[in-house]
Amino acid sequence: MLITNTSAITGVTHSREIPVTDEQYLDWENGRPIQYAMPHLSPDDREFIKTGITPEEWDAFWGENQ
Repeated sequence: MLITNTSAITGVTHSREIPVTDEQYLDWENGRPIQYAMPHLSPDDREFIKTGITPEEWDAFWGENQ
C-alpha cells in the first residue's frame, strides 16, 4: 500500500510503499496497537505510519546510534 504522511519533525510530506493490507491499516486506525495490527513491519515502517518520519530524517535528527 502506498502510504503518504507528513513528517512530525520536518513537516515534509513523503510517500512510501509499505506491505500492509487495507484491513491491517484500518485495524490500526481503529485503535489496535500498530505492533499487533502489523507485526511483520520493521520499526522504520511502523514509525513512518505513525509519525511520517523517514529513517533518513530519524538519523539526521537523532543520529544513527540513538
